[in-house]
Amino acid sequence: MNSVCWAKFERASLGDCKVAALSWVFRKASIPWDWLLRVSVVLILKRYGITEGVLAFDESDRARSKSTKRIYKVYKQKHKGSGGYVNGQTIVLLLLVTSSITVPVGFFFYMPDPALKQWDKEDKRLKKSGIAKKDRPIKPERDSAYPTKTEIALGLLKDLNSSHKYITQ
Repeated sequence: MNSVCWAKFERASLGDCKVAALSWVFRKASIPWDWLLRVSVVLILKRYGITEGVLAFDESDRARSKSTKRIYKVYKQKHKGSGGYVNGQTIVLLLLVTSSITVPVGFFFYMPDPALKQWDKEDKRLKKSGIAKKDRPIKPERDSAYPTKTEIALGLLKDLNSSHKYITQ
């Protein structure tokens, strides 16, 4: 189902670990998730003797809920099924595709720059009302806290090259 069900973990622990406590541990604990992924990938690749493959990028929108605001990097997205809007996340994955398996070797959450999004919305409104380009506000500079998908992909490649040097791409 592509989800983590905390209730199943609670039942498996026979009630010793409550759902709220388990969720808190994984959200608030200082677990280096990126290093955990790297080490897991290294173990899989070494165990199966994989030294080469093709790199592929995949980005997917994950619709969450209309009212959620507490999920990391959630923003308003167009919902393709209903034609309306929903809050969701965009995950950019770097995949290593080999002859035997496909392994995710990196990921990053994408979020558009809110200032640029607001400017674009206002610019379209002014353009529609017939305001000349010279009279409309200039485009703001891109905030480095909100990288583009291309910048994210290049960063994931750089991370892969530094942590998995023995893989031929």
